[in-house]
Amino acid sequence: MSDVEVDETVDEGAEAETAKAVLEYIVAALVEDEDAVRVDVDDSKRTLQLEVRVGPDDMGRVIGRRGRVANAIRTLTRAAAARDGVEIDVEFVD
Repeated sequence: MSDVEVDETVDEGAEAETAKAVLEYIVAALVEDEDAVRVDVDDSKRTLQLEVRVGPDDMGRVIGRRGRVANAIRTLTRAAAARDGVEIDVEFVD
């Protein structure tokens, strides 16, 4: 078993924390420059939008051929967001 503790409560300011953490972990594992990975939460729309920014040389790694890696990342992150009880969209920003 893992030693990860999960807080089941959802705060107003902490929406989609699980999804954000999962997204940061996955993207950081794919890129060369982990320090350039940044995930911002935009809650101005009906669904939360997680905006991913990486270094300029790493965007291709995150998108993948025909966007397959990006779609897989979106699927995993949406599954993590379900645990938070929110709906999200993931956008990859240059």
